Amino acid sequence: MSRKASLVALTALAPISWGSTYYVTTEFLPADRPLFTGLMRALPAGLALLALTRTLPRGAWWWKSAVLGALNIGAFFPLLFLAAYRLPGGVAAVVGSVGPLFVVGLAALFLGEKPTVKSLLTAVTAALGVSLVVLKAGAAFDAIGVVAGLLSALSMSAGIVFTKRWGRPEGVGALALTGWQLTAGGLVILPLAFLLEGAPPALTGTNLAGYAYLAFGNTAISYFLWFRGIERMSASSATLLGPLSPITAAVIGWAALGQALGAVQVLGMLIAFGATLAGQLSPRTARTPAAEEAPSLASFSTAEKNGQEVSMDLEVSEVRR
Repeated sequence: MSRKASLVALTALAPISWGSTYYVTTEFLPADRPLFTGLMRALPAGLALLALTRTLPRGAWWWKSAVLGALNIGAFFPLLFLAAYRLPGGVAAVVGSVGPLFVVGLAALFLGEKPTVKSLLTAVTAALGVSLVVLKAGAAFDAIGVVAGLLSALSMSAGIVFTKRWGRPEGVGALALTGWQLTAGGLVILPLAFLLEGAPPALTGTNLAGYAYLAFGNTAISYFLWFRGIERMSASSATLLGPLSPITAAVIGWAALGQALGAVQVLGMLIAFGATLAGQLSPRTARTPAAEEAPSLASFSTAEKNGQEVSMDLEVSEVRR
């Protein structure tokens, strides 16, 4: 396997992992606590990575990591959950799937990545495939939910672009940068969770297991892989891995929850997956000096979005049961 294929495969593990979020949320976590769930995903993972790397931001990276953490985590999670609870799951997923289009525009503005017909068509095709996978007949639209979904996609897209633009400081590994962002994002969510949802709920062993998976496997490792991939890939190529998230969620829903998976959904998966592959065929693969020194996975013991972490929205009404 070539180095580029290995990079794409490792980065793709992030949205694939995020595709399991819906299943874990409905089967392992307390209902109707979206902000607390976002907090439990981000802050423990961030603090664990800070403890592991023992590296804090310096100079301008205090505010840069705060901005990136807010865009990728702190703003993205609450907006995503608001869209999920205001819209049917399929509608929320489709709204979130416009992220690649946002990235194409923002990358042109801030990174100098000139939009091409191919990149635009691939992004539109990916959104079409996702809509066939998750959108159901008679789905209702809510203005606040749609705006929240669009803003969540824009927040994650801006996070992707600025992560790419700023890179990371010399001598600082991708694990440390991931820890900075997750901690900053968790601290943004912390006051919102307590103000809007009150004290934490009583947790069972099942709940704790679900939160442990979300914090370490679904967030710490996945965001490390995601940010590492963004460093080495073009912004548009990275974000076009996002459709793997709703595809994974649909497959898990069919295999583990007995949800229907018809011919139209299978067609949508093939279209979305084809767009994902096409997005990786571009000859433009940006690399940075820092990317050449990125740590290997062996340095990180087993421990997200738009992209797009839209998979947890699928059939979100079941979360309320």
